[in-house]
Amino acid sequence: MNTLILGVGNLLLSDEAVGVRIVEALEREYRFAPGIDLLDGGTAGMELLEEMANRDHLILVDAVRSGNPPGTVVTLSGEEIPTLFGRKISPHQLGLADVLSALHMTGESPKRLSLIGVEPESLEPRIGLTSVVAAAMGEARARILRLLAEAGCPAILLSEQERAARAREAAWRNPI
Repeated sequence: MNTLILGVGNLLLSDEAVGVRIVEALEREYRFAPGIDLLDGGTAGMELLEEMANRDHLILVDAVRSGNPPGTVVTLSGEEIPTLFGRKISPHQLGLADVLSALHMTGESPKRLSLIGVEPESLEPRIGLTSVVAAAMGEARARILRLLAEAGCPAILLSEQERAARAREAAWRNPI
């Protein structure tokens, strides 16, 4: 399976960072089958074209304005996703809409497209998620894991020792 789990968001705008934070948590806590890639896409746009091209499944993880209460987790698929990006909540979503359009025009669209979104409470300049959005991360991770399991590629929860080793490795690579 050629799957990309792509977390996007701006770490400087509070809940806008939720997609990136979910991908970070998945990397810390789980082992994935070969062919399942996780990527912190930050606020990149067209720079992600090559990473997103020709995937069997692309799972986008992001903060989304869905009209639901803050912390609500939504799952969208297929053509529902470009429609949602028409109601932008951040600059990077324009870039993602452009990338999806470019992939469509070049015939490199993912075979399957899913979005796991969390309704933000705050997009104010501040580092850190609000408590309501942080609490929703578990449900969002569970939905991603369910998508993988349904595709026959379940993630394996790491042992405490493995998680501690990954945490030490991450601290060494990124001491800030």
